[in-house]
Amino acid sequence: MNDLVMDLLVLFGGVCLGFLFFGGLWFTSKKMLTSKKVVLWYLGSLFIRVGITLIGFYYLGQNSLEYMVICLFGFIVARFVVIKMTKSKEVVPIKLEKDY
Repeated sequence: MNDLVMDLLVLFGGVCLGFLFFGGLWFTSKKMLTSKKVVLWYLGSLFIRVGITLIGFYYLGQNSLEYMVICLFGFIVARFVVIKMTKSKEVVPIKLEKDY
């Protein structure tokens, strides 16, 4: 396969992994605020996100440092895109119940 095409596919794969990881983190953070089973959401999401990301890097990297770096670059780009997409315009304080 052409080197440029493979590089672009690995970059796209890294971006997809980043969206999955950081989008899942955002979703989990929002869901944990209203859930009764916070630890289950946190640990379940953590293991699923990290597992999928590690498997994705393993297969996209193909024992090549070049592909690993390209995949990591796409992953980091997706991080900034997700932050930009999920940033709220107005800050609303969260009301938490206090237990005394």
